Amino acid sequence: MVIRQQEDDEGTLPLTTVEEMELVGGNVCLDFVNTGSNRKGGKVRDKLVIYGDLVTWAERVGEIGPETAARLRDLAEADPAAADQVLRRARELREAIYRSFSAIARGETAPAADLAILGEGVARASAHRLLVPTAEGCEYEYSDADALDRPLWPIALAAAELATSKEVARVKECASESCNWLFLDVSKNRSRRWCDMKDCGNRAKARRFRQRTKTG
Repeated sequence: MVIRQQEDDEGTLPLTTVEEMELVGGNVCLDFVNTGSNRKGGKVRDKLVIYGDLVTWAERVGEIGPETAARLRDLAEADPAAADQVLRRARELREAIYRSFSAIARGETAPAADLAILGEGVARASAHRLLVPTAEGCEYEYSDADALDRPLWPIALAAAELATSKEVARVKECASESCNWLFLDVSKNRSRRWCDMKDCGNRAKARRFRQRTKTG
């Protein structure tokens, strides 16, 4: 049994799972980044503990359907070593996306090494994407839908699309040092500081109140 916990300055709190976490990123690739947190604290609090977490997350955000999810879980059970390798690659892609957009949010250049990792992910995804006819015209769909790395394909493509769009200027990082979640700031004056005011915002307010009380 995997025990998920997180430590902060207020003690030990239950770490939400991929089924419970808030989807506040505004883009599927940012929500994927947010399966990890506390990167600046020295040890990432990771919601992707097993390969099944990756499948559950992809199904929850609508990137795969329940039938595909069931087949991927069966494949992972049949070849756990391959599933673990994909999980490691998922974390590598996630952290590369995080570092790239975190740098951009600070007004810096995205690291070339991380963009290379993202580029590799885009190449893998593109190799499995087909243009097929529809009644309205054409659309993309994925071949080899049962590949263990299927959940990573739309993430890589979404990250590349965001990085090359004007919307990239709206990417921000939560102001909480123990969070590091990314989100698109769609507020009118682009003044949003927190991933979620009810969570990190209120906890920051409480922390400032305690500091003022101690000082007083």
